[in-house]
Amino acid sequence: MATSSCKQVVSLSILSITAGRCRLFSCSVTLNLVKILVGKLLKQMKDLRFLLIIWSMLFLAACSKKITGLAQSAQIKVMSYNIHHCNPPSKPDFIDLDAIVNAIAKENPDVVALQEVDVNTKRNGKVDQAKQLAAKLKMNVFFAKAIDHDEGDYGVAILSKFKMQDSKIIRLTTKPETKSEPRVLATTILVLPNGKRVKFGCTHLDAQRDETNRLLQTREIAEIGKSDNMPFIIAGDWNAKPGSDPVKIMDEAFTRTCSNCEFTIPVINPRSTIDFIAYGKGNSFEVISHQVIPERYASDHLPIVSVLKLKGN
Repeated sequence: MATSSCKQVVSLSILSITAGRCRLFSCSVTLNLVKILVGKLLKQMKDLRFLLIIWSMLFLAACSKKITGLAQSAQIKVMSYNIHHCNPPSKPDFIDLDAIVNAIAKENPDVVALQEVDVNTKRNGKVDQAKQLAAKLKMNVFFAKAIDHDEGDYGVAILSKFKMQDSKIIRLTTKPETKSEPRVLATTILVLPNGKRVKFGCTHLDAQRDETNRLLQTREIAEIGKSDNMPFIIAGDWNAKPGSDPVKIMDEAFTRTCSNCEFTIPVINPRSTIDFIAYGKGNSFEVISHQVIPERYASDHLPIVSVLKLKGN
């Protein structure tokens, strides 16, 4: 009996020890599995946190870019250029449209007021200069005919990177007895990338020494400027110098982008300023810069460029 009892005790001890080991093994396996799962979860959380950081940075960068773009879109780079029907003064009877293209492209303006533009005239080989310039510069175009000339048309044009709406030709007064060329004011509405709308005008005023027609024409343009509530930029060849009566009339309705304006004509040893860019009185524009571009080959006028900022944008 003693031997049998001893055997039972040993057997029970062995079973107890074995069961304990199983429980310990099971517990160890469970703890290791939890550690692995927690480790993976933490790694995933770190990865998620990393992804969230990257996403946030990209989002902020995109927002910053958009905000910067909108801020820049409130700036307008304006050029005014009397292109002398693309005839370099040093080469009579020679048409060099690409020289004008290069002069404009170098400055990369948003909108251009062009004067003395030929469309399908005999002297330029029946080329539509307005359309050709626009195509080469990848800009929109509006041509405003002033007169018939040399079996074609002659006038002013507006080139724009922006969409243009409601483009018009306004005929300015020229007294018949003066036997001067009829003149026009071309206007359009520029739709900026931020949705703002700005009126833009291009003109080429009477060139006679007598100021009769220029006085009439500037009064008409000034009245248009005073009566328009939309931000209004006007540019062109005014054929009048600072301090003259026609410029004084324009100054009543518009603010020029230069006060002590550099000379714009002739291209060699220039001595007169007759090309201007201006904006309506009361308009919320700030002049960032104004300069005369020293391009002396392409035309008989130097181009002018102003950067304007539409405030409140």
